[in-house]
Amino acid sequence: MLELKNISFSVEDEQTGVRKDILTDVSLSLAEREFMVITGPNGSGKSTLAKIIMGIVKPTGGRIIFDGTDITETGVTERARMHIGYAFQQPVRFKGICVTDLLRLAAGKELPNDEACRYLSEVGLCAADYINREINGSLSGGELKRIEIATLLARGTRIALFDEPEAGIDLWSFQNLTRIFEKMRNSHNSAAIIISHQERILNIADTIVMLADGRIVKKGSCDEIMPELLAQAEPCEIGKTFCPDLKRLT
Repeated sequence: MLELKNISFSVEDEQTGVRKDILTDVSLSLAEREFMVITGPNGSGKSTLAKIIMGIVKPTGGRIIFDGTDITETGVTERARMHIGYAFQQPVRFKGICVTDLLRLAAGKELPNDEACRYLSEVGLCAADYINREINGSLSGGELKRIEIATLLARGTRIALFDEPEAGIDLWSFQNLTRIFEKMRNSHNSAAIIISHQERILNIADTIVMLADGRIVKKGSCDEIMPELLAQAEPCEIGKTFCPDLKRLT
C-alpha cells in the first residue's frame, strides 16, 4: 500500500549555512488496514515524517510509493485526492463554517443530514447538538479532535495520519479518543499512522516504530516492542505518557 524508501530530510541553518539532518534513511511499509504508531523523543523527526507522508513537506532524499506509484513529487492536494488524510496537533477553527459544511467539504459531495449525523455519531458526538455548530472558539479541543476525525471518515481516507492527537485535550476527551481509535481499528477499512507517546494508543498498534535522532531504532509488533519500551520508560504524566531513552534500545 504505502512504502517509504530511504527517506531523508535536512534543513540549512540560516546563520551558519550548515545543513542539519532531521531524518536519515527512514524506510517503512504500511499495509491495508494496518495501525502503526510512531513514537520517540521530542525532536526525533516524528512530525516531519508525518508531513512528508502527507506531502506538506518534500523529502530531500528517498522515495514514497503508494499503490505501486511513485508519489514523491506530488503535493498535499494530490495526496488528499488519493484519500490520504491528515489530522493536525491543533485542529483548525473555521469561523463562519458549521460542522455539516465541513463534513460536506471533506466528502467532496452533497451530504444528506442523516449521513453527516452518522459520522458524528461514530466519533461519539450527539449529532443534533453539533450538526449546525460553527467551527469556532466555542468548541473544546476534544470536540474539535472528534469533528476532525469525523471529516476523515467522511472523506473515506485510505490512510489517516494523526500527529499527537492527545495534545491539548483533557483526560476525559483522551479516553473518548482512544475508544474512537479502537473502533476505527476494528470496523473501518482505512490504515492509520499515529504519532504518539501514549501507552493506551501504543497498545492498539499493529506496528510500533521508534525514532531517535531522525533514524528508526526499533520496529516491530506491539507485543515485541512494548515490554522493552516500558522497561526503559519514565512515567511523565500519571503513568499515561512514556518518555523512553530510545538511544539505549539500539
